Amino acid sequence: MSIETIGQVASLGAALRQEVGKAVVGQDALVDLISVAVLAGGHCLLEGPPGTAKTLMAQAFARAAGLGFGRIQFTPDLMPGDILGSNLFNFQTSTFTLTKGPIFTELLLADEINRTPPKTQAALLEAMQERRVTINGEGHALSPRFTVLATQNPIEQQGVYPLPEAQLDRFLFKLLVGYPDADQERRIVADHGGRFKAPAVADFGVTQVADGALIAAAVAVVSQVRLADEIVDYIVRLIRATRATADLECGASPRAASLLARAACAAAALDGRDYAIPDDVKRLAPHVLRHRLILSPAAEIEGRTVEQLVSDLVTATEVPR
Repeated sequence: MSIETIGQVASLGAALRQEVGKAVVGQDALVDLISVAVLAGGHCLLEGPPGTAKTLMAQAFARAAGLGFGRIQFTPDLMPGDILGSNLFNFQTSTFTLTKGPIFTELLLADEINRTPPKTQAALLEAMQERRVTINGEGHALSPRFTVLATQNPIEQQGVYPLPEAQLDRFLFKLLVGYPDADQERRIVADHGGRFKAPAVADFGVTQVADGALIAAAVAVVSQVRLADEIVDYIVRLIRATRATADLECGASPRAASLLARAACAAAALDGRDYAIPDDVKRLAPHVLRHRLILSPAAEIEGRTVEQLVSDLVTATEVPR
């Protein structure tokens, strides 16, 4: 199978949604957004309480997409070398040999990323921006499809460290993972309640529907999606509006604008279109902006939320006709 058309990209997205849905109940919208991120070359931060299948979703997506999978369980004592790897001295050859860390993969699950101190979190900064790492002064390239799916528990929980702004800005999306509704939870209990060991993704019948080469071909098709000047202007107006409101102490960066544009193109392709529209921007803006904006003290006192402000800004920003 090859991907050469927008329709084939949309079919790939539907196949990924179907396969991941075999293991994870009721999260089709999140799977679609992860697909957007992968095709846009971005990273995702999944936030939700423990036990909401964030890790299982990442594992199922990696299996369905045929991407090399690595996992790091972030803990308070984790060190940067545990992520990147290190040069070890070989006494037989009297030379140093690179022992690669788990970051040398295609899809990296950074599990509970906010349970390790900022010093260790910073080990991901170069990798997420440039898809390369530096170990002992020597640069090492990562896969061009290197993608981080990070999970974190809400900041209100115990034992977590807030992610630095520079780290957050490297994530394309922050996706909120909530509890399922009653019917979905019943399906989950019926599927998992009778299992007396942790199930593997393969136990749910998740099959591979793509591979690295197919994903790369889909990315190439997405790069051909038309981004009209009016859409570019719309994105710039929206991002600049976040810096002009007194309710926000910190607005979105130019990186946010560029990532939002790329995500809109990927979303258009997965929807079967070769052009982006304002609705793509509107739909994705909350996921792109919610982790980049910092409320002013006055707005916090008034009980405002970032979600409300993003909604207000999207509503107030003139939409191209």
